Amino acid sequence: MSEKLEIKKFTLTVEGETEMWYFNWLQDQINASPERKYNVSIDAKKQQSPKKFFKGLNAKTTPKVIHVCDVESNEPVHVDKFQKILSEMKEAKTQKKITYELGYSNFAFELWMVLHKRDCNGPLSHRKQYLGPICQAFGEKFEDLNHYKQEDAFQRCLKRLTIDDVRAAVRRAGVITAQNDKDQKKLIRFKGYAYYPENPALSVHEVVQMILTECGL
Repeated sequence: MSEKLEIKKFTLTVEGETEMWYFNWLQDQINASPERKYNVSIDAKKQQSPKKFFKGLNAKTTPKVIHVCDVESNEPVHVDKFQKILSEMKEAKTQKKITYELGYSNFAFELWMVLHKRDCNGPLSHRKQYLGPICQAFGEKFEDLNHYKQEDAFQRCLKRLTIDDVRAAVRRAGVITAQNDKDQKKLIRFKGYAYYPENPALSVHEVVQMILTECGL
């Protein structure tokens, strides 16, 4: 039965290994779901520079790419890094006719992971503060985020998730976005992309929701 389903294909560039492992996991979960209308192929490549990735692409075979990355902080070094990424994404459209879409997390991808199990609506002062919510969400006692990001530890967290948890994360992320809009939080528009510079904020849930929707989930 599954072999007869049409395959929806998505190409992603992601900032780190945890993002890559997550989207590989999501692909497997979707393809194992009896509710799906389509199978999915999520090609998530670890590449922090959109420019390095799109240089070798052909717009006819890969007309759209999604970049998943972190805002990290409001420190100038991180702002410059993030806006350089947005500039490279814009450049892909100009040079290659390839559309780059953005899925960001502010501060970090850990926010998205926590939302699978619980709310995380309060602002933090440093990325390291996600350790507590991560441990609580997944019933772990990681010493620090580096231990959480080790493959065996991260895969252990993924095994505790389901498609219903993904749907819950999308809903919780939507609440954060709606609250930021209601509170009239500052929204920065840069190179055709928009993001909230203050945490918590994210758009990675929009990427995941799009994938689920196109697969009939």
